[in-house]
Amino acid sequence: DKPYKCPDCRKGFGHSSALVTHRRIHTGEKPYQCADCGKSFNVVSNLVRHRQSHTGEKPYKCPDCGRHCSQRSHLVTHRRLHTGEHPYPCRECGKSFNVSSDLIKH
Repeated sequence: DKPYKCPDCRKGFGHSSALVTHRRIHTGEKPYQCADCGKSFNVVSNLVRHRQSHTGEKPYKCPDCGRHCSQRSHLVTHRRLHTGEHPYPCRECGKSFNVSSDLIKH
C-alpha cells in the first residue's frame, strides 16, 4: 500500500521521505548544492554524480577493454559496443540502435 499521497498529482508513496523528495519536483526546491560550482540538485544522489565531473572520478571499468566511466549507465551503454546489443528498434523500419537517443534522432 502507498499511504503517502502527493497533494499536487496524487501519486502514492510507501514512505513519507519518498513523498518529501517527490514534492521537490512540484516546488522546484533543490537543497543540495555543489560547493565547487554552485549548481543545485533536488536529490543528493544527483549531487554525488555531478561531483564526479569536478573530481574526474570514473569508478566503473569495462571488463572487456578497461575503459573507465563516471556513471554505471554510461558503462552499460559502452558495453553494447562489445556485445552488439541494439535494444532500441524503430517500429517503422525495424532498424535497431544501441542508445535511445539515436532512435529518437532516426
